[in-house]
Amino acid sequence: MLCSTCRTRPPVTGDGRCALCAQPAGPAGAQAPYAPAFTAPQQWLRSPDGLAKTVVVLLAVVVVADLLAVAADVNIRSLLGNGPDNGFVAIDEAEADRADMFYAGAGVLQFLATVATAVAFIMWFWRVRANAGIFDASVQPMRPGWAIGGWFMPVAGLWLPRRIAGGIWVASAPTHTDGTWRNVSQVPVNLWWGAWVVSLLFGRYASRQYDRAEIPQEIANAASQMVVSDLLDITAAVFAVLFVRELTRMQGERAALGMYPLSARP
Repeated sequence: MLCSTCRTRPPVTGDGRCALCAQPAGPAGAQAPYAPAFTAPQQWLRSPDGLAKTVVVLLAVVVVADLLAVAADVNIRSLLGNGPDNGFVAIDEAEADRADMFYAGAGVLQFLATVATAVAFIMWFWRVRANAGIFDASVQPMRPGWAIGGWFMPVAGLWLPRRIAGGIWVASAPTHTDGTWRNVSQVPVNLWWGAWVVSLLFGRYASRQYDRAEIPQEIANAASQMVVSDLLDITAAVFAVLFVRELTRMQGERAALGMYPLSARP
């Protein structure tokens, strides 16, 4: 994707070096003088590959934590019985304590995995936004800082990151072989964002219902809702993996073109 030596310019040689790093050393053994990669010294591409791999691994941890949470929810639901019509079964106190500990432990793992993933994802999101500004600043709807700040805006955080992601996606799309622009479907972006918003909103609703539940029937119903919430979170994590991998791949192809920006869009 980028030069194996300087990590700032596209490779042009078989061993993965850019044109500048591949130049022979001078008579005194010194390397050729350093030059900016693109149109200005601050416009250097940085590979998102490492961050993308970290995000994918952490999303896998989130899926594992969600599966444990599903098991904890189902355990509580089965422990309480099938409903008030047949009456709830008597629950052994020690068994109830174990179920509560299992549920609490799964919740802690979910929280830690989610926080770690969020930090890594925002770092990756900032990196791809910075690259997109070099690829084509004209299609970026907001300033670079919003790639971080947009996630923390009350209410507006439900659509601002999606708007930014759309600009990144368009700018990162590779071109046809003749250099003309190629429109790439934004279905992966929409699936990722839609699944995340649904999972977030339903998860908050299910958590409130569980916290408010008091009688066995309410707790059992709330546990069932938590199962749905965790399954939605797994779905969102899977779509996030697809989105991260596809956008990272697109930026690699786009960087290999070696022209920033390309000619104006039609």
